[in-house]
Amino acid sequence: MIVGAAQMGPVERRHTADEVSERMVALLEKASARGVELLVFPELASVPFFPHWVIEDREELLSYYDLDTPFARVAPLFTRAAELGIAVVMGYAERTNEGRLFNSSVLADEHGDVALKYRKVHLPGFGEPQRAEHQLLEKRYFEVGDLGFPVVDWKRTRLGLAICNDRRWAETYRMLALARAEIVCIGYNTPVKTPHLPEIDTLTEFHNHLSMQAGAYQNSLWVIGVGKGGVEEGVEQIGGSVIVAPSGEIVALASSRDDEVITADIDLDMVKKYRRDVFNFAHHRRPEHYGAITAPVDPRWSDDVRRVGALPGSDDDGA
Repeated sequence: MIVGAAQMGPVERRHTADEVSERMVALLEKASARGVELLVFPELASVPFFPHWVIEDREELLSYYDLDTPFARVAPLFTRAAELGIAVVMGYAERTNEGRLFNSSVLADEHGDVALKYRKVHLPGFGEPQRAEHQLLEKRYFEVGDLGFPVVDWKRTRLGLAICNDRRWAETYRMLALARAEIVCIGYNTPVKTPHLPEIDTLTEFHNHLSMQAGAYQNSLWVIGVGKGGVEEGVEQIGGSVIVAPSGEIVALASSRDDEVITADIDLDMVKKYRRDVFNFAHHRRPEHYGAITAPVDPRWSDDVRRVGALPGSDDDGA
């Protein structure tokens, strides 16, 4: 199966929905020319990553969200994808009919129908503004996802979704692998600089790939990770979109921080081989010894976070 990651450069407030749609369709056309069956776009792909700044006006905030599905904002993308017979994964800010707000991702299959929806579970950052050069306010603008880690049978494989900070948590990949996912599609927006942890700024790109390579290898999965790159609303983002094999090897890597398509012809039998010969869950997992993983959070973790992670002058916990 040929799969692709559609990395995007900055999407800024001055860009119209039509302009963003044109860019996304152009990436889709490039992918189609390479025979791609599945194309993955970033987290919050069609809007600026608005958790990077404080928004006080409710109407302004809601302008970044789509009601239930992202189809209306970038309709030409999904229309053209269905015409070409390409399935698309795209991240978007979701507003439900009840007014709930989520950081979501959707798989539209090759017919243009929603085959899978996911809502981000691991929200990073803070609920209140910090004294920093840019904000990380996902806890202010989104609820924790309530759909778990669903998967879907699609074509000749089984597929799951994750978003940004989810990729840093081992439980994300393990839950998807236990549901027998073979491909995990991950969109992200990752700044080069982490205001409350400047000591890791030189490691940002390394950690991005490390987390996805480890998740792929330890769970015998193909991982398609795709982000935005370049300076968006004053915040430099890493790009670094990648396709990772179940061996943990990177088989395709973006070479820029701008709009770019990377592709790989992936061997789905590689999943079966690694699950048989390397990480055979049925024979080697010992869940009877893993109880602490699903136990309630020890309150001492919160105490540690307050001591180590909180910024000066803040009552909020660290990310």
